[in-house]
Parts: sequence; structure tokens; C-alpha cells
Amino acid sequence: MRTFNHDIVVPNKNSPLSKKDQVAEMFDSIAGKYDFLNRLLSVGIDVSWRKKALSHLKSVQPLMMLDVATGTADVAILASKVLQPDKIIGIDISEGMLEIGRKKITKSGLSKKIELRKGDSELLEFSDNYFDAVTISFGVRNFQNLTKGLEEIKRVLKPGGKIVILEFSKPTKPVIKNIYAFYMKVITPALGKLFSKNKNAYAYLDESIKLFPEGHYFVEILDTLGYSNTYCKQLSLGICSIYCGTK
Repeated sequence: MRTFNHDIVVPNKNSPLSKKDQVAEMFDSIAGKYDFLNRLLSVGIDVSWRKKALSHLKSVQPLMMLDVATGTADVAILASKVLQPDKIIGIDISEGMLEIGRKKITKSGLSKKIELRKGDSELLEFSDNYFDAVTISFGVRNFQNLTKGLEEIKRVLKPGGKIVILEFSKPTKPVIKNIYAFYMKVITPALGKLFSKNKNAYAYLDESIKLFPEGHYFVEILDTLGYSNTYCKQLSLGICSIYCGTK
């Protein structure tokens, strides 16, 4: 099975744990500050990114959705309001993140529509052709094996079902590129350490973004795995990208 450079990027190079276990441990440790830091580090733009990503599912009108790497359920909650499916199941490997997500769902009055489960993107506990749509927001970089995860998602999608992935990318315009590089290498880890007490988590963020096969490279991966109607749309001068494909 094909592997990629970012597959072996881990939060702590000195840890004997697998990437999957390290990522779960990392998110457990920052769960309490995750939403706050997302808003702070993105200056609130991440909310509009999620809305734009979900707009690519309006034509599908999904009734049954899966939100992979759901975290604190931001996308699941937004999707329930914007797309109004019958059911959304969110999975994540971090129980700490899921606990916060469940509280947010209850507060939003969406407990009957959204269910969160601890789950592994590479071993989905669902039958073939189960979901109309699958979303992944800032989680695909954390897959231990990108190919395996994307294949599993394709398996559980119904024919005609759509995957929408929102992920960080790197700007290419010289001035923006330099500002972004400084922000990610210096500012982000410093703020991460200050507020979450975990500098490794945000240093890992920078390193995993650098090695992620973004843009047309990622679209080619989707094509190779058998997805059709694939495309990429850049947001905010290339800081973030939306990837879509159909089974």
C-alpha cells in the first residue's frame, strides 16, 4: 500500500507510540483549548472555510452523513443546520475531543440528529455503500496511512456519494508564502504552547502541512483510488483547500 511523506510525521519523534496513538494523545491533551485556538490562530476565518466546504454538498442533499476526524463536532453541527440531513455520525480517535463535541451537540439541541463515536478512519465500522456524503475537516493529514483511510471512506460511500475534504495548504505567492511560513513556524507553536501548554502539537501542525501532498497531487491520489469528478478549490490565497470526489 502506497505511503506518503506526511504519513510518518508524528507529534513526538521520541515516542514509541504509533502516529495514530500519538495523534489521539495529542488531541486529548489540547481538547479543552482546541476551539479557542482554532478561532485565534485562523482569526476566525476557519468558520467560513467550513461553510464553503459544506456548500459543495448542497447538490447531493445527503440524508446520511459521516464526519471523519470530527473533533469537537464543528462540521457536524454546521452540516446539520446547513444541509439538514436525517443523521450525521461523527468519528474521532480522541475521546477528549468527543467529550467536548457531545456537550456542544447537546447545547445545540441536536442530540437526535448527531451521534459521536470513537472510531478509526482506516477501520470504519460501517457496511459498504452506507453514507450519502463524507466530510473531513483538517483531519486527513493525521491519517496514519492516507491511502487506507481514503479507500475505507470510498467503501462506505454509496454510489454517487461525495467526499468533501477541507485541509490546510501552502500559499505560493512569494510575499504571502513568506509571511505564512513565519506564522506557522514561529507564531503558531508559541501561541499553542502559551494557551494549550503543548508546543509539540502546533509544531507538528506545521511539519505535517509542509509534507502533505496538496493541490493537484492530492487530486491525483483521489483519481488513482477510483474517485470521479475530483477537483480542488483553494481558499484564502492558498492557506486552505477544499478537495472533492464522487464514488
